[in-house]
Amino acid sequence: MIVKRLFDLLASGIGLLVLSPLLLVIALAIKWESHGSVFFRQERVGQFGKTFRIHKFRTMVTDAERQGLQITVGADARITRVGAVLRKSKLDELAQLIDVFTGHMSLVGPRPEVPKYVAYYPAAARALVQSVKPGITDWASIKFKDENDILGKSSDPHAAYINEVLPIKIAFYSDYVRQRSFFGDLHIIFATFGALLR
Repeated sequence: MIVKRLFDLLASGIGLLVLSPLLLVIALAIKWESHGSVFFRQERVGQFGKTFRIHKFRTMVTDAERQGLQITVGADARITRVGAVLRKSKLDELAQLIDVFTGHMSLVGPRPEVPKYVAYYPAAARALVQSVKPGITDWASIKFKDENDILGKSSDPHAAYINEVLPIKIAFYSDYVRQRSFFGDLHIIFATFGALLR
């Protein structure tokens, strides 16, 4: 959709420009607390099954993935103090405006998953979900905004994610692709802001 791409390009460009002072403060806070990169780069699966490396502000210690799961569970010991604030406020996600601007992502769309968990998608659902660009936010993101707290209550977070959380997410993603529209995207964006404020 040309209108969607133009909106993504304009909104992400303006967002990066207007929010640049905040983004700089976040970057400095991350560097002040711990050594390592400002960004967390992780392989995700995008449109048509092509992989890309997503941008997020780093909220964990360096090499966190070597020390545990690819999902965050409860009060994860790998999370830094600055990272805890960024995660709670969702400010770590602002770095994905870079991915929207470069065309790997959209503002609204199914969240991009790591290859490990995409393997659990039913074939038909995988093809449907990957027919569009992944997004920063969607209805699943709003529903599971406290996902790590939910998984933290499980005795087996990995199994809980695959068997309980992922099927619900896939259903949300599939519904989005089938019903997507420009005004529907605007609705999700405003609902996201509302959820963050609450």
